[in-house]
Amino acid sequence: MRATALFAAAAFGLSGLAACGSGTSSSSGSSSADSGALMLGGFFPETGSLSYLGPDTVAAFKLAVKDVNAAGGVLGKTVNTAIADSSDADHADQNTSGVQSLLAKKPGVIIGSPSSSVTKNIYKQASGSKVPVISVGATSPSLSGIDEYFFRTIAPDGVQGAVMGNVIEQDGVQNLAIAVFNDEYGTGLRKVIVNTLADSNVNIVYGKTETFDPTETNFSSLVTTLKASHPDAILVIAFDQTKALVKEMISQGIDTNKLYLTDGNTQDYSGDFDPGVLKGDSATIPGAEASNEFQKRIKSIDSSVKNFTYAAETYDAVVLSALAAQKGGAVDGATIKDNLPAVSGADGGTKCKSYKECLALIKSGKSIQYQGLTGIGPFNKDHDPSSANIGVYKFDGDNKPVFDHLQSGKVA
Repeated sequence: MRATALFAAAAFGLSGLAACGSGTSSSSGSSSADSGALMLGGFFPETGSLSYLGPDTVAAFKLAVKDVNAAGGVLGKTVNTAIADSSDADHADQNTSGVQSLLAKKPGVIIGSPSSSVTKNIYKQASGSKVPVISVGATSPSLSGIDEYFFRTIAPDGVQGAVMGNVIEQDGVQNLAIAVFNDEYGTGLRKVIVNTLADSNVNIVYGKTETFDPTETNFSSLVTTLKASHPDAILVIAFDQTKALVKEMISQGIDTNKLYLTDGNTQDYSGDFDPGVLKGDSATIPGAEASNEFQKRIKSIDSSVKNFTYAAETYDAVVLSALAAQKGGAVDGATIKDNLPAVSGADGGTKCKSYKECLALIKSGKSIQYQGLTGIGPFNKDHDPSSANIGVYKFDGDNKPVFDHLQSGKVA
């Protein structure tokens, strides 16, 4: 991709349980097959390096189910739920046991995980049981069209990567170092950014091929190497490892006001660093900014939520699943899979913004286009959003990301 191209993406995304427990809970012991009611499985990182993304995702899942049931449920019945801990890619046993615990509930669909690597570890299990997986944050381009039962409410990283590359170039960076962990998300996103900058004046002085281990806790050697490359700025692509990495940068005298972060590590760091440590740093997050009203509604479910990275993607995944079951007249996975594109607007139809509004249109025999909170377009042939948004953020003096502007466009 050329550095001058502007793209966009949908956003990328829990409570604490024992590190390797299945962590499954449900609002009802009934399954979809047993009761005729829709069972929704939630697969979110309650432990591991992605656990900080969890509370908003679980809260959004519960809020959406609450709204669906308040509007009359699906096919006249209350939607049931089960939630399991997906953890991260370094806990593959938990990936497997978590999804197995959900499949035992016979869900019509599984929503999550926000991790590309975790998604790759579990999608075949779900597909083999004819259960769709709708990821709310798995952005690896390699997942596009990977399985007929896989969908996502977030665009692939080809979009975010191009936007980040543009931001770096437009800021006038000449020598860029990249600190990236060896993870499907990290290396995939880096590839797009490197390709975007290929024809620019930005020289990548470190990290074009190098990675660090996702389980690393001592970043002394890496930071020494980064410093020796004499960069103007450093791009960090990681998850919660970012905290320890930035602290080591501070200890070695690196200017941490010249960093770039991505959706995997863009969060409120006010409780982690002294004021001003990240002031002025840029970040990108796929998806539209969560409105104040939506944030308040999320907090009504869980008042502790501070991060809203994948809340909208999770909410829309629930609503789309419910609408697909309603349109198809059944709650099994195959029916939901077959109807997800249609309710997203792939075949056109009347636009509607809430489950209640869309439900009324379906009951009146009309085709619909659900216009969700994420601002994504209908699912394309690869089951990716056909269009999406990328939010560009700036960190304030309290080390909190503040929305700056939005870039929108088509998914390549």
